[in-house]
Amino acid sequence: MIYVFDIDNTVCETPESDYSNSKPYTDRIAKINKLYHEGHTIIYQTARGMGRTDNNVMEAYKLFYDLTRKQLDSWGAKYHELFLGKPA
Repeated sequence: MIYVFDIDNTVCETPESDYSNSKPYTDRIAKINKLYHEGHTIIYQTARGMGRTDNNVMEAYKLFYDLTRKQLDSWGAKYHELFLGKPA
C-alpha cells in the first residue's frame, strides 16, 4: 500500500511556518516507520515554500528541499520519496 503524509503539524510541530525550528513528533514518526518496515511505500508531500513563492514548485524546491530532507533524516523518518509542491 502507498501512504502519503504531510509534514508540518503532522509529523512535526512547526509554529508560524518556522521550518528551521520544527520539532518532530517522534511517536507519529515511529508509527510511519513501522509501516515502512512492513513493506509499505511512504511518501512525504509538503506545501513548504509554496505560499512564499506564489506556488512556484521550482522555487519551493530551491528554498526548502534540502532543509526538509535533512530534517526527516535527522528525525529518523523512513520514506521512499519526498515531494514539495503541494498547493498552498
